[in-house]
Amino acid sequence: MDNLLSIVTFLPLLGAVILGVFLRGDDEAAQKNAKWVAFWATLATFLFSIFILTEFEPDNTGFQLVEEREWIFGLQYKMGVDGISVLFVMLTTFLMPLVILACWDVTHRVKEYMIAFLVLETLMLGVFMALDLVLFYLFFEAGLIPMFLIIGIWGGKNRIYASFKFFLYTFLGSVLMLVAMVAMYADAGTTDIPSLLRHQFGSETFSLLGMQIFGGLQTLLFIAFFASFAVKMPMWPVHTWLPDAHVQAPTAGSVVLAAILLKMGGYGFLRFSLPMFPVASDIFAPLILWLSAIAIVYTSLVALMQNDMKKLIAYSSVAHMGYVTMGIFAVNQQGIDGAIFQMISHGFISGALFLCVGVIYDRIHTREIDAYGGLVNRMPAYALVFMLFTMANVGLPGTSGFVGEFLTLVGVFQANTWVALVAATGVILSAAYALWLYRRVVMGDLIKESLKSITDMTRRERAIFAPLIVMTLLLGVYPSLVTDIIGPSVQALIGQYETAVATFEAATQVASN
Repeated sequence: MDNLLSIVTFLPLLGAVILGVFLRGDDEAAQKNAKWVAFWATLATFLFSIFILTEFEPDNTGFQLVEEREWIFGLQYKMGVDGISVLFVMLTTFLMPLVILACWDVTHRVKEYMIAFLVLETLMLGVFMALDLVLFYLFFEAGLIPMFLIIGIWGGKNRIYASFKFFLYTFLGSVLMLVAMVAMYADAGTTDIPSLLRHQFGSETFSLLGMQIFGGLQTLLFIAFFASFAVKMPMWPVHTWLPDAHVQAPTAGSVVLAAILLKMGGYGFLRFSLPMFPVASDIFAPLILWLSAIAIVYTSLVALMQNDMKKLIAYSSVAHMGYVTMGIFAVNQQGIDGAIFQMISHGFISGALFLCVGVIYDRIHTREIDAYGGLVNRMPAYALVFMLFTMANVGLPGTSGFVGEFLTLVGVFQANTWVALVAATGVILSAAYALWLYRRVVMGDLIKESLKSITDMTRRERAIFAPLIVMTLLLGVYPSLVTDIIGPSVQALIGQYETAVATFEAATQVASN
């Protein structure tokens, strides 16, 4: 199918245009129509994206289904997918219909709410498919705007503070990336990402403002990109915007933020940092491994201290992203396979956990853990679903959460035994805060009067959780669904990385002699 990637990318935007141009009024019928248009647009996007997966050839490590044409000001519109990006596209299209279903009870400015999510889906898909630096940057930065509006308009009491903090943190990090992109164009003479992946940026040590820059231009470019992607992940210690954003965001906003937007940082490391700046990546890898291990332990301990369910799950997300950055910068097959698997798995599990919070928040209108207790007596189906995703978050064997953490730790153990040992304590801590949360919310006697009339999940809510349950269990027992697709591309990436690092080390050895 010609232009398949463009169809999948811009189909949600077409739905947003239809809503904006043709839908009038704000009565109940108009609100219902807005929700249905958004749902069918996202569902159609998912169905079209299945063709991407069926036409994708895992053994081909290059970019596939490439579309290229002249754009504006001499720039290229170029799209394509490889083994590293294709599953992020599928994750995005898979989750968005469920996100729209989770918005079904929204009554405030429904049309605008749906338009924001449809535009956001197009921008997120563009990030994972763009094969031009300028195009990537436009998609990457523009995605801030709809999420900023989702938090700022439909969020909680402190939504203005949280939305501006989210925007400023992520935007300021990306300003450095823009400067680095200009330098890359000046050095390589192109903004074409496949060409840049083959270009060797300078790694000769030079002096800048009296300082010796070991690793040369690559080091400066790496730091600039790292500033953007580390905030986006987010890595410790630039993670503080995430808990505030999650707490204030509506449920659907939290799902998108945790399940998809955070993955752009990890994808950026894999698409740019490792292949384009391998020497600098090798220099900074030990530091990043230790920062990731500290993040896992520190944020897990902070999660234990929370009394807000969303904030606890938000800190849990930071800890799980620590495994991702560790696996990526271990730079071996198990580590990177585990990091990508962890990101895909975390998309299902963290999205489901935020939906679990949304289910009871819609009924009681509080996220305080102390306000609950004994829900199993009134909500047995909810208790079962919440238990499944709690155990998946802990990394129970048989769930996708186990595979990602296990592969990552195996990869990190090969790179640095002490980092792996520290990070492994995070598995124990995650069990502590996750089971502590579950016990206090679900187990025990139903004492509080406000909970005695609470109702179990509706058919719509069960329908939302069903695909997430299937994927969490399916990937847990059949992980090769992911690893078979990503494996060849990861192997090629590691080979390119090791060759570049070995060449640099040999040149350094010759120079020193």
